Amino acid sequence: MRARLPNPSGCTSARRAFGFSLAAILAATCARSLCAQSPRELPNAPEAQAPFDLQAFRQPAQVFLVNDSRGGAGADNGNARIPDPPSEDNSVLTMLPHSEDARYWVSGQANSIFQMHGHFHSPYEDTNSLRDILEYKASEVATLYAGYQLRPNTRYNTDLIVDFENAGGRGISEALGLAGQTNLDVVRNPNLSTAPYLSRGEIHQIIGLTNRMASQDRSPLALATEVPLRRFEIRIGKMSLPDTFDINSVGTDSHLQFTNWTIDNNGAWDYAADTRGYTVGGILEYDDKVWSARYGIFAMPVIANGIDLDWAFNRANGQNWEFELRKGLFARLLSPKREGAVRVLSYVNHAHMGDYRESVQQYLSGQVTTPDITATERFGTVKYGFGLNTEQEVTDSLRLFGRFGWNEDQHESFAYTEVGQTILFGGDYNGHDWRRSNDKFGVAFVSNAIKKDHQNYLHYGGLGFLLGDGNLNYGREDIVEWYYNAHLWRGLFGMLGGSYIAHPGYNRDRGPVYIPAARAHIDF
Repeated sequence: MRARLPNPSGCTSARRAFGFSLAAILAATCARSLCAQSPRELPNAPEAQAPFDLQAFRQPAQVFLVNDSRGGAGADNGNARIPDPPSEDNSVLTMLPHSEDARYWVSGQANSIFQMHGHFHSPYEDTNSLRDILEYKASEVATLYAGYQLRPNTRYNTDLIVDFENAGGRGISEALGLAGQTNLDVVRNPNLSTAPYLSRGEIHQIIGLTNRMASQDRSPLALATEVPLRRFEIRIGKMSLPDTFDINSVGTDSHLQFTNWTIDNNGAWDYAADTRGYTVGGILEYDDKVWSARYGIFAMPVIANGIDLDWAFNRANGQNWEFELRKGLFARLLSPKREGAVRVLSYVNHAHMGDYRESVQQYLSGQVTTPDITATERFGTVKYGFGLNTEQEVTDSLRLFGRFGWNEDQHESFAYTEVGQTILFGGDYNGHDWRRSNDKFGVAFVSNAIKKDHQNYLHYGGLGFLLGDGNLNYGREDIVEWYYNAHLWRGLFGMLGGSYIAHPGYNRDRGPVYIPAARAHIDF
């Protein structure tokens, strides 16, 4: 909701104009840079040197054994390797350098996304439809990351993390009418305040199970540069689940990669979150040489997609499990040096949710004139699902990734988006071949679906928190997104891209629609 994190819409006309201008100016600069700028060496996404890059700190730690308690080198670890030193041009991808030795961390980012669309085939529309008009909208989000190490780089490292955000702007059609929304930096509520808010407030505790230390990249969510090779990690406080679960180095960050909700995250994963994408809870994680396992429990919103959380964990909570193997599906066919990962996710939500099947039965029996999911909401309702997430480095420039997600979809989509099943595949290619290895081109295809109970609910005129055309001639919502992200200077990036969407809102009677996009991003 990752960016990867959903953020609020709603801002003044001046702010919208600023977001549009910033994105348009930097997009034009990006285009001129591609044609006229002298070539420079730039980094691939998983190796980006910007230590506060959201995509980078959602990566699992890249662990390289450096020593052990006996003072010897860790050469006996068959999975350890020494990272290549960064080239001169790769050394600074921020506007300001950051210390690797200080106990504190201070950094920031700003992101602006501009999107638009024209007219498309639309014989009818309703409250929650993608509008058949000429639309152009811009979003802006700025984040301040701050952290402090109480016990730096020890077996029992402790981090205190406090982040603040300021978000504004609107999505096309007020972020309605699509299950695979095209801008992860906006959400559905345009009435939220644009004042800065606390996005994260965490205690991050490491409990080492060995004195053998390993190096890891420093980031706003993990300040240690050395960690025990085998360890528990505990996080407690306010956080966003996609910071830790369902990460993917190819498709995970709306600030430098794709922007679609169901490409950056698993669309069938209805993860616990308020309207802005944050919740309160805790995570327990075990990390070993090539695998990790994690469990988390979190507060659910009081109402579907609401800003207020239900603090009674005994009646409402979201529980998540994930197993991660840091070896790709094709590791045996490719060089052992080629990085990859496979992650298996499951979740169970308990909340005050409704039932699509029961809502349709009420309508067909004449109890209501239109199906209403809120009329069937009750405590004790359970929604569950599963996900598969994989990535594989194929060459020095090419990486592939994919996701599959499923949930039972009889009960109400409550926190993220209205998807019952999703399948995704895509990849990215860095600009090494044209001497711009920090530039990146990406393309992905995602196909989203809902099940019969959910289909019937929308067909008879029911409304979800995202969808509702007043009728439904069902078809899978198929989306292709592409982008070219260019490194302009130090921490400044510009992107041009677009999305092609067939059957928006699962409706064969509407679409297709094409949505061009431009993005400006800066890291401090």
